[in-house]
Amino acid sequence: MPRAPSFRLFLPSLLLTLLVAGCGDKDAQAPAAVTQPSAQAAAAADPAAAPLLGALQKQLDGYRRIIVLLADEEQQSAADRTTSTRIGQQLFHDGLEQRGAIATQFDTLLRGTSPQRFATLGTVLDYIESAPELFDADRLAFREVLRDLHERIGADSSLPAVKLHQRIGEDLEALDEIERNYNQELTRIFSRFERTRAIELKREKWDDYIAHLHKDYSREAILRDYGVIEPYPMSMKDSDREIFGRDLPPKTVVLTFDDGPHKAYTDEVVAILKRYDVPGVFFEVGRNLGKVDTDGKVSLGPMAKISRNLMEEGYAVGNHSLTHAQLSRTTGDALRQQVLDTDTLLKDVDSKRAPLFRFPYGARNAEGLQLLNEAGLKSIMWNIDSMDWADPVPESIVQRVLDQVNKEQRGIILFHDIHDRAVKALPQILDRLIADGYQFAGWNGRDFSVARPRKGSDRDATVTTGYEKSWAIVVGIDNYAKWPKLEYASHDAQAVADTLTGQFGFPSSQVIVLKNEQATRNNILAAFHDRLSDDRTGRNDRVFVFFAGHGATRQLASGRDLGYIIPVDSDPKEFATDAIAMTDIQNIAESMQAKHVMFVMDACYSGLGLTRGGPSSSSFLRENARRSARQMLTAGGADQQVADAGPNGHSVFTWVLLQALAGKGDLNGDGLITGTELAAYVAPAVSAVSQQTPAFGSLPGSQGGEFVFQVPDSQEYLNADTRQLTADAIALNNKVDAAQDAKNSEAPVTVADLQGGKAKLVVPTAGPASDRQRSQQANDRGLQLYREKRYDEAAAQFAEALKLRPDFAQAANNLGFVYYRQQRYAEAARWLENTLKIDPSRAVAHLNLGDAYFHAGDKAKAKQAYTTYLALQPQGSGAAQARAQLEKL
Repeated sequence: MPRAPSFRLFLPSLLLTLLVAGCGDKDAQAPAAVTQPSAQAAAAADPAAAPLLGALQKQLDGYRRIIVLLADEEQQSAADRTTSTRIGQQLFHDGLEQRGAIATQFDTLLRGTSPQRFATLGTVLDYIESAPELFDADRLAFREVLRDLHERIGADSSLPAVKLHQRIGEDLEALDEIERNYNQELTRIFSRFERTRAIELKREKWDDYIAHLHKDYSREAILRDYGVIEPYPMSMKDSDREIFGRDLPPKTVVLTFDDGPHKAYTDEVVAILKRYDVPGVFFEVGRNLGKVDTDGKVSLGPMAKISRNLMEEGYAVGNHSLTHAQLSRTTGDALRQQVLDTDTLLKDVDSKRAPLFRFPYGARNAEGLQLLNEAGLKSIMWNIDSMDWADPVPESIVQRVLDQVNKEQRGIILFHDIHDRAVKALPQILDRLIADGYQFAGWNGRDFSVARPRKGSDRDATVTTGYEKSWAIVVGIDNYAKWPKLEYASHDAQAVADTLTGQFGFPSSQVIVLKNEQATRNNILAAFHDRLSDDRTGRNDRVFVFFAGHGATRQLASGRDLGYIIPVDSDPKEFATDAIAMTDIQNIAESMQAKHVMFVMDACYSGLGLTRGGPSSSSFLRENARRSARQMLTAGGADQQVADAGPNGHSVFTWVLLQALAGKGDLNGDGLITGTELAAYVAPAVSAVSQQTPAFGSLPGSQGGEFVFQVPDSQEYLNADTRQLTADAIALNNKVDAAQDAKNSEAPVTVADLQGGKAKLVVPTAGPASDRQRSQQANDRGLQLYREKRYDEAAAQFAEALKLRPDFAQAANNLGFVYYRQQRYAEAARWLENTLKIDPSRAVAHLNLGDAYFHAGDKAKAKQAYTTYLALQPQGSGAAQARAQLEKL
């Protein structure tokens, strides 16, 4: 829409453009449009208009989001439509608030005395009328804003105000006419023809506009911004239709309670679950909740409040039929009433009801299972029956459950929360199961998983790859007496040692660190011979050796090269006798009893006979347990120098090595980093960013085994203290990632061996991973990306984790904190609130929530969040910050 007074003259041609081109073809708009400035240029030219232009863009953003959410509503499922409508309503109300904020800005501007105020409003109108980035459909987003301005400016009788009032009136007439004529044209065409070229043209052009919006918006991203991530469809375990609990991890049980709610015993069961901090699933009979009339009207009874409390406190509440009938004998409408009426009652209690169904008595038929499939419900059976409905003796119930659990080792336990004997038996059962190391799984929205592993459980073990003990020798030398001094070797060695003892749980008493003056030839060899050789290590142990320092190569009389690592007291003129030859290293490696030994040398040399890489079988761990491994990875060849100017005071080689050990070296996503994977990541990466060519292979005598690191699950909740990488570290990682992306991830990786040849490395095929494992891996990738300040990619990974595991509090917090870092405080607050719904006692989430509300300007909620944090962690690392923020409030 060009400026008045020519606006009315342009109106017919604008309408013609719209009728021919719909909402999508910007090239077909009036030539005047391309001469007008964009919002950014207009704001730069008139800074006084910048706040209003920014507010208008927010208004447009919400308008576009609603269109994206609802444009394909007919293709969405009923559940998706409900979600889209709910978020659309939030967007609509946000738009009303934004409109009010814009009106306030108009009032402030019009009350001013600056003669430029009308020019500022003119700049705003220029943007609305003819900004080149706007589609015609976009401009309809500003109609109510223009009406508000039209009303306000009408109270001013000055000549500039009168002219603006007229201009805005003409704009409003044009917008009304555009919408009216567009709708009239579509109605006229659709009523006249069933299928014409003109109709197709109209839909294509509207679809062009939708396609344009989808470049910047997606339904998934809009929902995510409003605190909603839709989980993947329910996983199918045990069978395609039912879950019995036999596929749960070892020593994992699910506690389920049928036939409630009960006016007394349900609350008593909940009190016990809270005391032991374990989840539970309740299957409720519909008639206990209320009734559904023939016309579909729901009437809830007094006990529905108990169910509502259960859901609000995070317990899964499922469907146990309407009257507890034997549904294997029920068909047709009666069966549908039993299932669907109860589902209607539960949804009326709280939309967060779990999509779970348990057949009374376990009695079901094919029709009932098909009905559940149509209704989006999952049949939950059991494999451990407490018989509390028949056995009146609590001690007998306890023993029966424990005997069955001991036999099954995992499963779903059936209780009833309508008997006092179940209440009496439950604490004794929990005492014994916890003492025996059992974990308790709850419903996470997609399947059953353990939200927070219990301390001391098997899940806390650092090494689960068959090793009994883990040893390491770590050497770093900067201060050579007779060789050129180095800068980063000592720091590299300490970082590797810290990674071994911290991330991978090597006992510090079994990690020998020799730096600078300590790293003499005698001390290095003594560390091997006195601590690790012969029977000093066990047959199921592992040994990791890291050396950072000088390397050298000597050509023997036979013409063969022999490599050396240089201790601190070596003389360049005598290194053939006072350095440590690779033949010595080979002998040491063969003398160790340890099953797997890995040498990583941040030094350049050549001259070591290496054999093939490791196995690639899908049964990798089983085979690997039977094979010894003696593997070596070096930083480069004889004619190369170590690049000693990597990020954070590391060499390039060690920096890439540390990144690999932090998780990037898990190339097949199975949670393990093998020696081959380490080389397949490090060697090409170092070659891509330096002049070095790392080499890798297995020492003679190796039986084809693989040294293995298990990548620990990160427990980090992002917060203001989380460290991020420096700019140079991020830049180097980006180069490495670009090199990784350029190669085929499924093809073998070609690396150098120490004799100048080439070797192809095949990464072992990963076995199937559980949703929990995949969710954790996505969260951990998100943490890596966050540290590299790749916020959008990090958010996508945290969202993926939540799709796989909707109750993953850590991922929810981390997603919220990414939004916080992006200064999107409303979105951050939504996800931090979600975190606290999952885990109300997570103190760091309260602190993060306080920060989000503080920056969003919601002082009351910020104060509440900071106060709760201090109540939970009065001496926590964020306590001083929380108190300081409270003083500001």
